[in-house]
Order: sequence, then structure tokens, then C-alpha cells
Amino acid sequence: MSQQECFDVLDHEMNRIGSAARWEVHQKGLWHQTFHCWIYQIVGGRLQLLFQHRHPSKDTFPNLLDISCAGHLAAGEQVEDGVRELEEELGLTVSFHDLKPCGIVPEEQVIEAGGMDREFCHVFVYRCNQPLSEYHVQLEEVSGLYWLDMMEIRSLIHRDTRAVHGHGFSVHPVTGERTDETRWFELKDFVPHHATYFERVFRKMEEEIARSSKINSLPTSEG
Repeated sequence: MSQQECFDVLDHEMNRIGSAARWEVHQKGLWHQTFHCWIYQIVGGRLQLLFQHRHPSKDTFPNLLDISCAGHLAAGEQVEDGVRELEEELGLTVSFHDLKPCGIVPEEQVIEAGGMDREFCHVFVYRCNQPLSEYHVQLEEVSGLYWLDMMEIRSLIHRDTRAVHGHGFSVHPVTGERTDETRWFELKDFVPHHATYFERVFRKMEEEIARSSKINSLPTSEG
């Protein structure tokens, strides 16, 4: 991550109007594009989401839980190029065509250190049953990975509960040594996203599960 990274700058209708360095984009609150991919699995009939624990040195929202994998699109990049983030941050080689789109979500968030983060987020979901032990995290970006139950997250977002239970691992920032953990997380432990953002992601995962179940239940032709 470099503050000199260059991003395309967009207007309110997502038309490109120029480019600027990362620091300037965040300092001036300029609209730019990001790639979001939520990884999920089903365990015991329950849908679980994978959350990334952001590295403490991140310039935005350090030390908080956030999207499984996310990153900025550099100047000149297309949304398809965002899949590189999955390999860089998590060690996953995934085809863009295997991701299920949730649409584009505009987000505006105040940055604690000053400035405004204004993003057009290209949001996707991806079902992956790979065990956590096989994820290879990028030490400069990721401090841990945790599975959390979707229904519990939904209750937390709507403030129907105070904390949710997660299981996963933390990573030593230098050695990469992993420590298995089970923890309770409160709303303050998450990067803030609007409830409608999460509901869009939840609905897409539920749609994909229903579609998959329907396909699997179809009778097979014989002869």
C-alpha cells in the first residue's frame, strides 16, 4: 500500500474526470472505485461469512473487521482486475466469472485521521469451502481471518444483539505465525457499512444458495 498509488477520479455519475494519488483522493474526498468480495460457506445449514481483520498500519479503518477481500482499483483498471486482490490478500486464484455480482454501492465514510473516503464499490460474493488453514494472507494487509454467522451479524447490524461470536486465527505481523482464536466482536469492532449494504450481500448469498439447491434437486435424465 502506497499513498502515491494513482486512482481514477469519478463524478457522481461514475464518469471518469481525471486521476489523483491515494492520499489526495482520501484527503479531498474524491470519488473512486473499489472491489469488494465476500467469501461465504455453509456449515450445519448455517451461512457463515469470512471477515478480514485489517492490519493496524492501514490508512483507513485500521484494526477493524471488514470485507473478506477488498481493494482499490488503480488508474486504468477495470472491475475484472479486482480479482488480483483475492490472490494477493488471501492466496485464492479465482476466475472473475465465478464471482456473483451484488451491484455497485456508493459509500461515503469519514476517515478518522481526517478526510473522506468516497467509493463506488463493486460488490461480489463467492462461495468457498476451503479450510482456513489453506488461506495464505498478505502480512502487510491482513492481521487475521474469522468466520461469523450471517444471522448473528444481521442481528448485530440491526442492534438486536450486542456481540457476535467468531472463530478463526490472528497472524503475527512479522513471522506470519498463526494463533487460533474464538472471540466476541461488538459493532465497534467492524468497519462501518450501512445496513442496506449488508442486506444486499445477504440477499445475494441466500439467492445463490436457493438457486444451487434448486439445481441439485432437479431430476437427472436417463437414457
